[in-house]
Amino acid sequence: MVHLVYCDNAGKRGEKVLDKISKGTKTMVIRGAAGRKIPHSRVFERDSLYFMEKGSGQISATAVVKSVQNYVKLTEDEINKILEENQEKLNLTQKQKDRWHKKCLCLVEFGNVKKITPLDFDHQGNMDDWLIIEKIEDVVVGTSIPYNYDKSKF
Repeated sequence: MVHLVYCDNAGKRGEKVLDKISKGTKTMVIRGAAGRKIPHSRVFERDSLYFMEKGSGQISATAVVKSVQNYVKLTEDEINKILEENQEKLNLTQKQKDRWHKKCLCLVEFGNVKKITPLDFDHQGNMDDWLIIEKIEDVVVGTSIPYNYDKSKF
């Protein structure tokens, strides 16, 4: 499967997530919620990740999934322990740690990061910050198809 991952623009005081990924100082992304939410249990070793910075409209890097950790019904102590144990790969700011302090977590480790010639993203309606698609061309301007959430259902 192919996954399109939106990366936060950390702003003036922090380094951008995509910059950390490109420099190799971030080798894991995290998604979390009160209950299971995409990509929880829907991303697997050897899947392809494509990255874009939120608001940029351009897909600019790719990577391959190395490992995935899915958690549900975590306690406060378990959340803290998981975030701490993976901090070297996650490279989260305190604000990001607070944001991802959730009972259901999905941690995705990746490798083989490559910058690519930017692809123009064809944003459609209310898309989430993690899309599961057949191929990247499905969400690229000129080759996109209408997006549906079939692959995002549990």
